Amino acid sequence: MPTKLQLHLAKIFLKIFLRDRQSIFFSLFFPIIFMTVFAFANNGEVDPIKLGIVNNSASEVASDFSQILNDNLLFNVTVGEESILRAELVDGDQTMLLILPEDFDAQSDGAELQLLVDAAQVQQLGLIMPLLEQTLISIEREFRNIEPMFTLTIEDVQARSQRYLDFLLPGLMAFTLMQLSIAGSGFNIVEFRRKGILKRLFVTPIKPRDFITAIVLARMAIILIQLTVLIIFAVTILDVRIVGNFASFYLMIILGTFIFLCLGFCLGSIATTQQAVMAVGNIVIFPQIFLSGVFYPIESMPELVQPIASLLPLSFVSTAMREIANNGASLLDITPTLLGIAAWFIIAFMLATRLFVWKEVAN
Repeated sequence: MPTKLQLHLAKIFLKIFLRDRQSIFFSLFFPIIFMTVFAFANNGEVDPIKLGIVNNSASEVASDFSQILNDNLLFNVTVGEESILRAELVDGDQTMLLILPEDFDAQSDGAELQLLVDAAQVQQLGLIMPLLEQTLISIEREFRNIEPMFTLTIEDVQARSQRYLDFLLPGLMAFTLMQLSIAGSGFNIVEFRRKGILKRLFVTPIKPRDFITAIVLARMAIILIQLTVLIIFAVTILDVRIVGNFASFYLMIILGTFIFLCLGFCLGSIATTQQAVMAVGNIVIFPQIFLSGVFYPIESMPELVQPIASLLPLSFVSTAMREIANNGASLLDITPTLLGIAAWFIIAFMLATRLFVWKEVAN
């Protein structure tokens, strides 16, 4: 349990942190902007494929064919002249152009349909062509009265769908707590040293453990409040779903905060100037941004990188938070990840206590 002195120091440090309103604002502003942008960019709605149709046939079958495609919600159909639709295709206003030949009628046998595509859409072609071919097969069956070989019965089991924003939130929370923790310990130690605060504290009866415990308690309170604000915003405004237990989720936040606070103390003990701590901090922070599965799964990375990425502290924290938030995992279900967090907990604590020499840091 924290002593009375430690709680008093924590209260003082908390007041110091709260005075830096600009830092608090931007630490909340950027994650909120990130989440809002991804919420609008990945709303789960698929835009219809822009399909231009040139009907060179005067048959009723061709007209019915065009109407069936027009009624299909998969396509946004525009029927017109070839020259106009070609120009729209070149300008990017159409994704593809389907040209029906003059001999397109019910008696035609294997009429050749010409499909023009925008070269810029070549990456989407692999997704679009199977949908278009399946639609054409269905239309052909209607015209020729051909019964399909089988029917598919779909049962809705009300499976939980996941948006990219649901996937992103736990990783973004882990990344935010890492930044706040390192800034709240390492950067603050350098700042306290520059202002002479540590030198004045060194001549008091305050012990190093009291100083470290007070900063940890104060910064932990700040981070929990800030992340709670982000979670409330994500759940109430952006409709992000957290299906797991909130107590387990917050436990991961507390453990992750402690790990990165200790790593921050290491950085603050090694670096002697603000420029140095920023440089060393970037060495610790930036690789983890891209290798810890914050924005995309570690499994999608090159196989050579995956073993290294999976051992980073932010990887363990973000994975645990994501498993709880997205999959409803219990602490028992994520035992291997918890072991990794425990290992980093011990490593970070040992590094912090070994490198943080009160006299050297205060000088």
